[in-house]
Parts: sequence; C-alpha cells; structure tokens
Amino acid sequence: MTAEPPAANDDAILMKLAELRQQHKDLDDSVSALLARPVPDQLQIARLKRQKLALRDAITALEDRLTPDIIA
Repeated sequence: MTAEPPAANDDAILMKLAELRQQHKDLDDSVSALLARPVPDQLQIARLKRQKLALRDAITALEDRLTPDIIA
C-alpha cells in the first residue's frame, strides 16, 4: 500500500484550496457584474450565489482537513 506522505497531501490540499478560492472570487465578480446591470437577471444571480455557497462549503471542508484535531 502506497500512502502519500502528509506533506505531499497538504500541498495537494493547498493547491485545491487556491483553485477553489479563485473560482469563488470569479463567481463573486460575476455576481457583482450582473447586479450592476440596469435589469439584473435574478435567476442567474441566484444560481451563481448557490455555486458560491457550495464552493465556500468545499473550502471550509478542506481547511478543516489541514487543521489538526486537538482535544483540549
């Protein structure tokens, strides 16, 4: 069985986090652009906001994997 060393796994998680954060920022920019229109497409905005929330949940889950469980 070949398990990845913890440091390599952390690097992969950090790379994925950076990618998800960029996607979240891109969605935020898209929502802002849609809201700036004279007649914003509310359905499209709602879809993008749901995607942002899903990305935020994924980001939080990955951040939790990086934080060690310490029982005090």
